[in-house]
Amino acid sequence: MNEKAKPKYGIAQNVLWMAKIAWSTRKRVLVFCFLTAALEILYNLAQLYIAPEILKRVESHAPLSSLLWTIAFFTLSIFIVLVLKDYIKENTMYPRVDVRSVIIGKLTGKCNTTSYPNTLDADFIKLRERAYRACDGNREATELIWQTLTLLLQNIGGFVIYLTILSRLDLTLLLVVVATCVVGFFVSRYTNNWMFTHREAEDVYYAKKRYIRGKAESVELAKDIRVFGLQNWLNDLLESVHNVYLDFRLKVERVSLLTDITEALMTAARNIIAYVYLINMALREGLSVAEFLLYFTAVTTFTTWVMGILQQAVKLHQQSLDISRVREFLEYPEPFKFEEGEPVPSAEGYELKLERVSFRYPGAETDTIHELDLTVRAGEKLAVVGLNGAGKTTLVRLLCGLFDPTEGRVLLNGKDIRDLDRREYYKLFSAVFQEFSILDVTVAENIAQTKENIDYEKLRECVEKAGLTKTVDELPNGFDTHVGREVYLDGVLFSGGQTQRLMLARALYKDAPILMLDEPTAALDPIAENDIYMKYNDMTAGKTSVFISHRLASTRFCDRIIFIADGRIAEEGTHESLLALGGEYAKLYEVQSRYYQEGREF
Repeated sequence: MNEKAKPKYGIAQNVLWMAKIAWSTRKRVLVFCFLTAALEILYNLAQLYIAPEILKRVESHAPLSSLLWTIAFFTLSIFIVLVLKDYIKENTMYPRVDVRSVIIGKLTGKCNTTSYPNTLDADFIKLRERAYRACDGNREATELIWQTLTLLLQNIGGFVIYLTILSRLDLTLLLVVVATCVVGFFVSRYTNNWMFTHREAEDVYYAKKRYIRGKAESVELAKDIRVFGLQNWLNDLLESVHNVYLDFRLKVERVSLLTDITEALMTAARNIIAYVYLINMALREGLSVAEFLLYFTAVTTFTTWVMGILQQAVKLHQQSLDISRVREFLEYPEPFKFEEGEPVPSAEGYELKLERVSFRYPGAETDTIHELDLTVRAGEKLAVVGLNGAGKTTLVRLLCGLFDPTEGRVLLNGKDIRDLDRREYYKLFSAVFQEFSILDVTVAENIAQTKENIDYEKLRECVEKAGLTKTVDELPNGFDTHVGREVYLDGVLFSGGQTQRLMLARALYKDAPILMLDEPTAALDPIAENDIYMKYNDMTAGKTSVFISHRLASTRFCDRIIFIADGRIAEEGTHESLLALGGEYAKLYEVQSRYYQEGREF
């Protein structure tokens, strides 16, 4: 994805999008923006007029009561405005956080529901990172934009009002003031643009530091760090990244210094010119002290309004770019049909069929699956075996609808799954994949994948079938024991084999009509593995099942075996018929069985 590509949405579109979310979530966000801007303008006007009005009455020898009333009026006005400002300041952050949280929820929903191929797409991943970064804190675009809009409204309103106040002065003075502001602004914009374009470099440094620290503190690597003595190596890595980051920060400070010097020079020039002009006006036109103070203060504040408009416009543009990335991520194209797809037809059993299916991973030079034809009949127990890298896992992903074939079709009861609602299609499958998705919640919640209305009788039955009953019974709180220690300090850490059994129990609890098991016993010892085999018929009763393994001894209890080699079905049959065939399956089985026979001699 091209980083410099023109954003899909403009500033006005993104502001309107944010306003719609705020209006539907927390209307106070919009109300507070306008109120804060109005109160800030009133506060500045009160500060502008209080001293000149008091001086005017002193110069005119007004009665003491008039002077006191003037002081009281402005003091009370400033007090009321400050109270209102403080009230809004105390109550404005949380509604803004709520709006940002809604957007984060949208991003999370997109991540959880997007088509599986998107999760492996480099452009999708990069856009996802940028979208989340725009929601990563109070100072990021999806929340900071409200402050920017408030300041922009405030500066525009102040500019208009102060321009009216200064309309008596020479237009040349105002043009000089604006010119000094513009010069300072462009220098400041250069700095801001430099910072913005180098922001990703800074993020990379932060990401590296977070990664190294996270690994150094992780439970998973704790044993390796101690056994292999990785402490010094990790410290050296962190120090090297930190040193490079310090060099980067030095460049940032040098660029910032240019802006500071320029702004100081422009401010000095502006003040000198204003002083000279107003003193000359006082000498020639009899400008009073009160008017002199009023106009000089107005000129200085007018400068603030002009600079504010320019600076906030730039910030709004930058924030709009980030928000545009958020929207582009939420609208990232989906290769699969979901709600717009056809409903999955109801049936007593489901047949899966692959017709001349080929599949190639993005960026790969060759196909992983080559013109494969396969029918998995309803209620059949199919075993898929082969060496590592033969394409077994890819085959499962195709059957489950996680990928669409590069060529050919995957059919469900004769219907191309591309036309079906893919989420409804997923409901047909229970699966144990090689990658575990265990969460730091209770054992029961990990199995049921919910915390509401858990059927504990069914839960115990699934745990028994998965061979996890003894483990659960020995836990301090049984099914209510937390798993993992990233969230709960009292959580337990399961071994690889226990985690695999937990995932098997989860698949059984879902009770879908098709059961997909991708190396479900890889982390189990031989006795535990045999226990799973003995219970396999009970687990798969009334279901279609696909059992993937590279251990050929695990295939005896299946109705049919297919041997995958180089992305094709090399051999097919029962365990006995494949042994009798004397092909690759038989040779591999002989190698594996010989290992166990030789092992018994020791």
